[in-house]
Amino acid sequence: MGDRSPVRLRLRLVTARVLATVCGVRGAVLCSSRRAGLQTLLDSMGAEKSSHSLFSTTLAIAEGCHFSTSPAGAGPGRAAPPPGRATTAPGGPVPRPAALRLAAVPPLSDGAALPVTDGRSRLGQWELRAPCFPSAVKGGAARGSAVGFAARVGERAAPLNYARGAQVTMQWRSVLLGLLLLRLALQALLALLPALAPGLCLRRRFPFPFPPPPGAAGSSHWGSLLWRDGDGGGAATAGGDEYERRYSGAFPPQLRARLRDAARGMFVFSYDSYMQHAFPRDELDPLHCRGRGPDRRDPSNLNINDVLGNYSLTLIDALDTLAVMGNSSEFQKAVKLVIDTVSFDKDSTVQVFEATIRVLGSLLSAHIIITDTKQPFGDMTIKDYDNELLHMAHDLAVRLLPAFENTKTGIPYPRVNLKKGVPPDSHNETCTAGAGSLLVEFGILSRLLGDSTFEWVARRAVKALWSLRSNNTGLLGNVVNIQTGHWVGKQSGLGAGSDSFYEYLLKSYILFGEKEDLEMFNDAYRNIQNHLRRGREACNEGEGDPPLYVNVNMFTGQLMNTWIDSLQAFFPGLQVLIGDVEDAICLHAFYYAIWKRYGALPERYNWQLQAPDVPFYPLRPELVESTYLLYQATKNPFYLHVGMDILQSLEKYTKAKCGYATLHHVVEKTKEDRMESFFLSETCKYLYLLFDEENPVHKSGNKYMFTTEGHIVSVDERFRNSLWQDILPGEEDGAEKIKPNELKAVNFSSNCNRVPDERRYLLPLKSNYMRQIDRMVGLI
Repeated sequence: MGDRSPVRLRLRLVTARVLATVCGVRGAVLCSSRRAGLQTLLDSMGAEKSSHSLFSTTLAIAEGCHFSTSPAGAGPGRAAPPPGRATTAPGGPVPRPAALRLAAVPPLSDGAALPVTDGRSRLGQWELRAPCFPSAVKGGAARGSAVGFAARVGERAAPLNYARGAQVTMQWRSVLLGLLLLRLALQALLALLPALAPGLCLRRRFPFPFPPPPGAAGSSHWGSLLWRDGDGGGAATAGGDEYERRYSGAFPPQLRARLRDAARGMFVFSYDSYMQHAFPRDELDPLHCRGRGPDRRDPSNLNINDVLGNYSLTLIDALDTLAVMGNSSEFQKAVKLVIDTVSFDKDSTVQVFEATIRVLGSLLSAHIIITDTKQPFGDMTIKDYDNELLHMAHDLAVRLLPAFENTKTGIPYPRVNLKKGVPPDSHNETCTAGAGSLLVEFGILSRLLGDSTFEWVARRAVKALWSLRSNNTGLLGNVVNIQTGHWVGKQSGLGAGSDSFYEYLLKSYILFGEKEDLEMFNDAYRNIQNHLRRGREACNEGEGDPPLYVNVNMFTGQLMNTWIDSLQAFFPGLQVLIGDVEDAICLHAFYYAIWKRYGALPERYNWQLQAPDVPFYPLRPELVESTYLLYQATKNPFYLHVGMDILQSLEKYTKAKCGYATLHHVVEKTKEDRMESFFLSETCKYLYLLFDEENPVHKSGNKYMFTTEGHIVSVDERFRNSLWQDILPGEEDGAEKIKPNELKAVNFSSNCNRVPDERRYLLPLKSNYMRQIDRMVGLI
């Protein structure tokens, strides 16, 4: 007892650490009475005071048992001395507890969990059930308990009495030796888990509102066990750091199917709620279960009036999502409802951009689906269909054409009244994305009708904006005067006001094959890389900050502010289309880290302050879109985990009585009474496709492209044949067209070939870089 040699002391400290690990202690703090008792025990064992904290922490909480002490006097938080125990006389030395007892644990019945304070027993986060964890001592009160087993190594283990000297020391050493041996046995068991997992009843808790598939892990944070595809074979990567354990390995097909069904259920609940409570109005108010239309009382409420035109917007916007999900009966019913009830002869002033991408684009997409001779999504044909949707699209486009008239630059007015034309008090300022993102829909309409008018005006607007770019940097601003061509907004970025302009330069080329579209995109992409991109050159190599695209002055390239917005999250998906997958991985990881922190993407996030500048989240799809496209490009299950996190967050924070609601504040999780139509046309669709590997979009052999509103369009040869090159500005007959496989990224530092096959089941971004990004957004 009196031996205080350094060797013995170190041995006791090591043993204490073993005990801490076995008991699953995570820095628990003892109450004062327990700490005093343990300190006295340490004194009797010869440990130095510096080791008291370690032992106190070690013995604080042991699963399946608790500690009790018998100090000199009873009081609040103190136990009365047991009968027959003498206490220190008044005025004597500091009282010493008479005994430290390991309380017995009741026997466990088969299937019962080990008892702890919250009724559950955990090793890490695993559930341990009695049939899986053999009882340590049969017939003993401590059956099934690690500490109970150690306490009963001696058949008649007496309480530790400090007056018994060497006898007590030997018993205590026996306890520690037993725990040490148990620790080694548990280590061996955990090492064998990859091979034994299918036969053990170990499973993770699944916080999502439906159970995990049999024999598979089922949490958004799988931790240390991921199941591989196949015949229920072994577990995935064991070991590694937390990122590898959480994200690496294949994704269970059963879980994937459940998430696909959950995404479909999310859409169905929202769509049915709209049809029941809001149709024929434009949007659903999901908190009050009612419809919403234009704000007639306040024409200046552009947030509402730019989008809602009193034409059943949500129904129209959701048409092709019904087809993609294979719901032919509802698709046919909805198409007939649109044909029979929707008219554009309305006194509604709408934004040209919003009406084009949401309404015109959806009508064209549904028309293409109906008339597709292959019918890859099932029978989506409409009996006696006579191109009504195409005629409606034509009618709407004609009503939008006045926006292109009477402008000196050819850049359209931002708004138009569907019945009266451009309002007399219309502004002469428009954003780059609003004026320059009309070419895909207008071009499809022109080529389906054989009428060049619509593509001509849209292409003229794109070229007018392109001609106004800075001679110094090659960048464009975000707000321009349509009469003078003067840049009112000089910010150049990838978010609101600019985003879809770059997207449609590339997608117009993919769809129509016009060489000039690709040339403009390549120049724009090169200038973006030169002036907007910050951080290290390579995503997965080198030192420095991760790549990030910032907002700069279009003329100087100097930083203008330190925020980015959620719309910019589309850009990794665009980089996938150009082949710059490696850079896309990094930017996507940054936005995903923000999502992990808040459970949503704030409309604006200040990367310097690590806080939202504009904290609302209107159910935007951009991060989901990029996640889906990155998964299609890499097939890395990491992106399925991302999709699962997004799906769970939407269910947890945005689900309302009659649909899904805008988050008013991503920190406070307060809701706004609005569900925008793009939630059905994009967010639900991309989530569904992410988890539906067998969808005809992926398996039919057809090539599809998504518009900026998520409407699906087949990449068809008929869209690459135009009959009017002679009248389009700058076009000549027989103009050279580029084949799709000639599309190349201009960021020569990275391309598709830099993501090798052997990384398929590894993290797309090295864990140290993931940790760096998480630290940048305040996650760690």
